Amino acid sequence: MTSLRKLGSSSLEVFPLCLGGNVFGWTADEANSFAVLDAYTAAGGNFIDTADSYSAWVEGNVGGESETVIGNWLRARGNRDDVVIATKVGQHPDFRGLKAATIKAAADASLRRLGTDRIDLYYTHFDEPEVPVEEIIGALDELVKAGKVRHIGASNISAERLAASLAFSDREGLARYVALQPHYNLVSRDTYEGPLQDLAERENLAAVPYYALAAGFLTGKYRPGAAVDSPRAQGAGQYAETERGRRVLAALDEVAAAHGVPVATVALAWLLSRPTVVAPIASARTTEQLPALLGVAELTLTDDELRRLTEASD
Repeated sequence: MTSLRKLGSSSLEVFPLCLGGNVFGWTADEANSFAVLDAYTAAGGNFIDTADSYSAWVEGNVGGESETVIGNWLRARGNRDDVVIATKVGQHPDFRGLKAATIKAAADASLRRLGTDRIDLYYTHFDEPEVPVEEIIGALDELVKAGKVRHIGASNISAERLAASLAFSDREGLARYVALQPHYNLVSRDTYEGPLQDLAERENLAAVPYYALAAGFLTGKYRPGAAVDSPRAQGAGQYAETERGRRVLAALDEVAAAHGVPVATVALAWLLSRPTVVAPIASARTTEQLPALLGVAELTLTDDELRRLTEASD
């Protein structure tokens, strides 16, 4: 049984691979989504990430499709107490931004779609610098006090705004961010490493990185000159044309071969070894894609392997 990891200073204990829900209601229909969720939890997984805006970008969708699918699954399985549900506020077409009234109305809408009375981890999706941190934290604290949210987190935020938020929470005795969701992976390190990571380490914040597999590039299926039929092919394929991308793939291939595991498992294991990282986020459209992700819970890389990967990604 894979041991769960403590999420920063919170009371939450989570599986070391967070299942991304962005594909639910988009590239995975409800039946496939249920199958993926069933397989993930059967393997010991308990940490599911979504957002109120998923997947408003798809023609015909309005936002909230992913939360609705997850809510239907929770109701069908009767397992709400067994899973940690994380969602985000700020990008739903009907609830844009982080004004206090928007945050509170959006939370109620998310709770309805998820069919639950509480959100375990509620992130601000993108910071809105025009809104004072006092207003944002105040609204989130109200949700915590009302029992609608257990813990709060931030995504896509600067070190300066994060520090100001934490200082305000401490000064006023209000709910405090326990987690951070940064863009972070082997080919995108400067999006987290530096002041933001240093602050997270100092303040005992858990990092739950998104784009952990660089939109699929770090699965190894995107190679120089290779054509891949995927909605993400354009974004992921660009890494294959860079010198760093090729170096990283070569190092991943070598380490993966030594362990007899998929390239994606190694990329996630590197991320899991980094300071502050508690559980990388990765999504699966089908159950066939899950084993490579779940394998991170069992794979331990040597110091030499970690060093090789880190050097290749510099």
